Amino acid sequence: MVRDRLQVRFPDGHTRSYGPTTGETASLEITTDAALRKLCLNPSLGLGEGFMDGTVTFRMRGLEDTLVILLKNREAGQLPGWLRAAHRLRYHARNFIQHNNPMTSRRNVAHHYDISDDLYRLFLDTDMQYSCAYFTDPDMSLEAAQEAKKAHIGRKLRIEPGCHVLDIGCGWGGMALTLARDFGARVTGITLSENQLATARKRAEAEGLSDRVTFALQDYRHTKGKFDRIVSVGMLEHVGVPNYGTYFARVSDLLAPDGIALIHTIGRSAPPMPHDPWINKYIFPGGYVPSLSELAAPLEQANLWQSDIEVWRLHYARTLRHWRSRFDTHRERIQQMYDERFVRMFQYYFTVCIIAFEHQMQAVYHFQLAHDRKTVPLTRNYLYAGNAQGGN
Repeated sequence: MVRDRLQVRFPDGHTRSYGPTTGETASLEITTDAALRKLCLNPSLGLGEGFMDGTVTFRMRGLEDTLVILLKNREAGQLPGWLRAAHRLRYHARNFIQHNNPMTSRRNVAHHYDISDDLYRLFLDTDMQYSCAYFTDPDMSLEAAQEAKKAHIGRKLRIEPGCHVLDIGCGWGGMALTLARDFGARVTGITLSENQLATARKRAEAEGLSDRVTFALQDYRHTKGKFDRIVSVGMLEHVGVPNYGTYFARVSDLLAPDGIALIHTIGRSAPPMPHDPWINKYIFPGGYVPSLSELAAPLEQANLWQSDIEVWRLHYARTLRHWRSRFDTHRERIQQMYDERFVRMFQYYFTVCIIAFEHQMQAVYHFQLAHDRKTVPLTRNYLYAGNAQGGN
């Protein structure tokens, strides 16, 4: 049942109120008929585009507070029948929309990750980790939380000196360099981003790790060989529902018989739903946040033990708040680099993602996988012992 009130000022100057007089009140001002049409036809896409264009503004509250109120009442109420039908259509069109063959995947990655390294340096940590950090202390810095994330993953992989690690979706190389430098691994990192590849190679050379870390522009479907360890952080969200079986089959094929894989991904602790059309259009084309139920069958068919599944709940919300704060600090510079619409696009992106992790059934999953049930210790004690390799 709807519990809050919405005031809308329309392009003709009239203001109307919807919902009860109790609870909180949110307010929208729609300044053009075109923006109003977009909101009616596709509310999620229309609201995001309206904010980017400045044709939808929030008169009483800021962006985040208004969106939280709208979300809570949308879930409490019921969408019109034609909107529910549109949602069902987008959901059932996933296999087509997310086909993500190697060529499409390359284009999708370039859309977001090849914008400019200079942009990402302004809001990411110094290691340029563009994925969820691990806040062992809620007051720790972003840099410390990202170091804690990499260390936690390194311990889960139980790397021994000389282990050959495959990093699927290696980003700007931070994880690969950490595993080589701090854990003594040899690492092969693959990415579909030309910007990330160039930066990762420069970083490896600057740190004197080029002999232990190799980076390549390569699709995971084309990788060959056997690896002692496999790590993939924040890449599964770009694979697409039709390719989950292929993805986990490749992990299984590439992993040595006594190997360990760690897949770090955003996921839903709720039934599947269509991806947000605004995020799909402007931020991550071809992307999708899978529900656990959608990953269960491909995991089962990959002939791998799920030796551990860990769930991180609010860690990504905290990470995103750090990113948004740093982005806002450099707002004027970013506006000079791009324009006001671009700035608003990223502000909207950060905010809707924060809301997803704080108010919806969205979290981060760690899937630790192995061929042999005895490869990983029977308890998690090894993760928290002073020795990274731990005990049984």
